[in-house]
Amino acid sequence: MGRVSSACFISWMYFAYICSGFETTVEPTSESTAFSNLMENATEWMMDLTDIESKFSFRISEEPEEDLCYIVPGQPQTIKECNFNPDSKTFIVIHGWSVTGMFESWVPKLVTALYEREPTANVIVVDWLSRAQQHYPTSAAYTKLVGKDVAMFVNWLQAEIDYPWDKLHLLGFSLGAHVAGIAGLLTKHKVNRITGMDPAGPSFEYADAQSTLSPDDALFVDVLHTNTRGSPDRSIGIQRPVGHIDIYPNGGTFQPGCDLQNTVLMVATTGLRNMDQIVKCSHERAIHLFIDSLVNQEQQSLAYRCSSKDSFNKGMCLSCRKNRCNKVGYGVNKIRTRRSCRMYMKTRNMMPYKVFHYQVKVHFFSKSTISYTDQPIKISLYGIHGEKENIPYVMPALNTNSTVSFLLTTDTDIGELLMVKLLWEKDSLISWPWWNPDTFHIRKLRIKSGETQSKVIFRAKEGEFSYLSRGGEAAIFVKDKEAQSSRKNQRLHKLKMNGSSFKQNTE
Repeated sequence: MGRVSSACFISWMYFAYICSGFETTVEPTSESTAFSNLMENATEWMMDLTDIESKFSFRISEEPEEDLCYIVPGQPQTIKECNFNPDSKTFIVIHGWSVTGMFESWVPKLVTALYEREPTANVIVVDWLSRAQQHYPTSAAYTKLVGKDVAMFVNWLQAEIDYPWDKLHLLGFSLGAHVAGIAGLLTKHKVNRITGMDPAGPSFEYADAQSTLSPDDALFVDVLHTNTRGSPDRSIGIQRPVGHIDIYPNGGTFQPGCDLQNTVLMVATTGLRNMDQIVKCSHERAIHLFIDSLVNQEQQSLAYRCSSKDSFNKGMCLSCRKNRCNKVGYGVNKIRTRRSCRMYMKTRNMMPYKVFHYQVKVHFFSKSTISYTDQPIKISLYGIHGEKENIPYVMPALNTNSTVSFLLTTDTDIGELLMVKLLWEKDSLISWPWWNPDTFHIRKLRIKSGETQSKVIFRAKEGEFSYLSRGGEAAIFVKDKEAQSSRKNQRLHKLKMNGSSFKQNTE
């Protein structure tokens, strides 16, 4: 118990240290002034490579953790020495703020995943650790100069070997996402793609587009927001959309498996070296979601366009018409619109993160007026491939003569739905034998699948109604054989997500 208490205390101190860094205002620096001059005199510095401080490590699949070879701007022989492949894609990975001054464990994991998906690719890791390990506001200010370094490197590489701009993909995490954006702003031509993995929020939430990642920084910018809890400019991850597509997994505020109890238990069992996970777990989830998209192609997660997190949680946004849904991560469909597209999704608490999304609509009748709030319901789904029983859901409101729509997810691929059960859990305080529980009458359920786009009606298994009573038997519904499922939508959806037109868009 003492060990857990110590871990809690030290972890709290670590979190307080980070927050103190966030709350400090970034003072004007000579670096900021220098960057402004660069923007005004861009052509003057493009050929001067002497002041580049960042290093560019060419990582290989056999040794993803080691910096065995550096490509040095101005030294063209290093391109050959590192076995750079001019005919393949190039991924430039940019880390964020560093407390330890060392690369974090996600870097080699991402390198390995990139090579697993693209074996002939070039994976370059930007090392700006000397600037990244400063007090947070100082490191945040340095993103402009690091972005300049990356832009100079890309410009030099392209000019030296006539490397195609459309093969460049920058991936930045936290502060590194803004570095990628600034680099994209300063390159001679737009790079093909920038992926922002939970771009840092403090000092950037209200900053202008020249200081942050923005849709103008590449031909396509996709962003994953996984830690936006807190007030604007105080949340670890940026809250506002900064890409063509901005995806907010689990609402973007907090990720499954990252609760305090789980992370403190990990610290207590594996040592204080992991205490930073209390802060980093949700923040780094963006990286692992992208890794998941690289290595688990057969379990590809989908996100859905929606106006708000609340609407999504009601299951009201599971349409794939007119590009309203998209793949998450590496295989995203590159849709560019004038305004950023906000998308939402649910995930599991571990890899593979994919879940299956369902909208459930149900109308409640009763002989008397009944009204409840926050009622525990368990839903069981049965399909042709499998089943998932007792999925917990808390019904915010349960009233007579009302229609409720809610989002239900499961990590099990049950295939085509055949039967559904609803169980209203009993209240242990009211469980006497003489108690006559309130009962709702339910004629049918309407269920829409986000993954297949099917819409199916389920009717009471026996009679006109099924009956839902608190603490009673489960209400059972079976697929209405006479109701027509939207097969056309299913076929169009399958073609869109797996057909040739989609594949062409992702190149």
